[in-house]
Amino acid sequence: MGTYLDHAATTPMRPEAVAAMLPYLTDRFGNPSGSHSVARAARLALDDARDDVAAALGCEPGEVVFTGGGTEADNLAVLGGHGAVGGAVVCSAVEHHAVLLACRSLEGTTVPVDAAGVVDLDALADALHPGVGLVSVMLANNEIGTIQPLDEVVAVVRDRAPRAVVHTDAIAAVPWLDVTSAARPADLVSVSAHKFGGPTGVGVLVVRGGTALGAVLHGGAQEHGRRPGTHDVAGIVGAAAALTAAVAGRHTEIPRVRALRDRLADGLVGGVDGVVETGGDRSAKVAGSCHVLVSGVNQEELLLLADDAGVCASAGAACASGALEPSHVLLALGLSAADARTAVRFSLGYGTTDADIDVALAVIPKVIEQLRG
Repeated sequence: MGTYLDHAATTPMRPEAVAAMLPYLTDRFGNPSGSHSVARAARLALDDARDDVAAALGCEPGEVVFTGGGTEADNLAVLGGHGAVGGAVVCSAVEHHAVLLACRSLEGTTVPVDAAGVVDLDALADALHPGVGLVSVMLANNEIGTIQPLDEVVAVVRDRAPRAVVHTDAIAAVPWLDVTSAARPADLVSVSAHKFGGPTGVGVLVVRGGTALGAVLHGGAQEHGRRPGTHDVAGIVGAAAALTAAVAGRHTEIPRVRALRDRLADGLVGGVDGVVETGGDRSAKVAGSCHVLVSGVNQEELLLLADDAGVCASAGAACASGALEPSHVLLALGLSAADARTAVRFSLGYGTTDADIDVALAVIPKVIEQLRG
């Protein structure tokens, strides 16, 4: 695998998740909606996983809704919340496309952010009124790592749009923040297993008690009708195991990874001309995020050469029609499209080592020099 610095895209599976899943990929294959012994065993595993997820996220088991991933959790929050409550929809300009495009489909209002990526609270207040039914502001940004002041956001919403349901996309935050505390003010909270060492294709939407939510999919009665469909028991069990491990390891992993991130960022910014960090103060970002602009270098070319040299990183922007489009997040910060195309995201995770940073600091400056030369 070489040096993998793209944990914000997906993380390698934690051993705890793999071990937990294996029995449910082989002999424990039951459908938890059935009534016979094989199905009941699957149901017990599902219930235990729900309890573990609830404990890790600081909610009640009945508030946990399992989905087919983070995108579905975000869509269910926005579309299902709006379907139940109605009214206008508001979100920040730096949301993941799963939120941003869902809000746009409802002709929602987008609120600007400052140069660090923090939502403008005055602009948010101006966008709110008693007719607003749903507001979505992420807990931490998936591209630049900026942590949003969710307590303040929710206070503004409760004052200006008291009937609004508040959703936060906490998908990028789980490995780095105590989501139990940080996301507590929100009515709806999205997470995704593959961002904290679980399998792909498993997400969770926390629906606080008393929060109205309409169904987006229609079918069976699973998840109390909020998300019908046969449960992926193996994936859910793996997600619960990974989440439990991630939460248990935060107190040691956060300072360890932060120190690695700082060494990487300092080495790139201090050792290579024309490399600058984006998104403001590092202390206001999650520990695993190192996002830089490299002047005079095209991000796609840099990433290809870095990959050839054994370092995996990301542009942090979506691909459209086979070409890297400027990141909507970076444009929202006030960067030009040209500058946005020089951005590179290095994202660290629980498996990142000192040796990985050594390799990156040896490879990336040489690649930059080669491209500029």
